[in-house]
Amino acid sequence: MARLTAEFWVQAYLARLRLADIPAFVVAHGDDTAGAVLVKLNTLDGTARAFQRSFDLMTGDRAWVVLAEGQEATVDAAIARQRDVDPDLWVVEVEDRAGRHLLDEPGLT
Repeated sequence: MARLTAEFWVQAYLARLRLADIPAFVVAHGDDTAGAVLVKLNTLDGTARAFQRSFDLMTGDRAWVVLAEGQEATVDAAIARQRDVDPDLWVVEVEDRAGRHLLDEPGLT
């Protein structure tokens, strides 16, 4: 099965968020082809969550899991550490008071 490029996935995700009237923007532009993607959900109350895609070797399934959550500064520090390790990493920030991120919808895993 062919995999989508990181840039294509990010652009499709941003389009889906726009259709749902959820503001989002690229904070860090990673490698266009093979960069991994982190999604930061900012609930605009001083707290946030960062999600990363996880791969289950036993089943082959992919899922979004929480990398960090809590105070926004703590989440930003966790993302910065990940960027230090992987400079090809994309970071997309989603801003939604209701906590919507759409990562649990079909086609986004």
